[in-house]
Amino acid sequence: MNSIERFFAAQTYAVAGASNRRHKYGNKVFRALLAAGRETYPLNPAQDKIEDHRAYPSIVDLPLVPEALSIITPPEVTRKVVADGIAAGVQHIRMQPGAEDEQASQSAREAGINVIDDGSCILVLLARQP
Repeated sequence: MNSIERFFAAQTYAVAGASNRRHKYGNKVFRALLAAGRETYPLNPAQDKIEDHRAYPSIVDLPLVPEALSIITPPEVTRKVVADGIAAGVQHIRMQPGAEDEQASQSAREAGINVIDDGSCILVLLARQP
């Protein structure tokens, strides 16, 4: 199983950078994972609810540790999100194009996490899933 297949084999997801603005990728990714039947939690410290789902300030505030974390944040925020994901025990991290941070990717890989930071778009990848 390749890194993308392992990411999509996860049962639980968190989306860092989820948004109420439907034109933003954070919202599109959150909705796409939900539509694909994935148990998904939105992460956004500035929102209480996103698409009628309780939003959480960070991964440490979730009721569980998600297996997979999709990141749609600026690189300087990505570093903190990844550090929190490592500390929480996340198994898979995918960074949306523009969210990538080399230092964060390296730290996650060193922690044994499956990292997808190759510029691929989750919306395209998810559409290809069986």
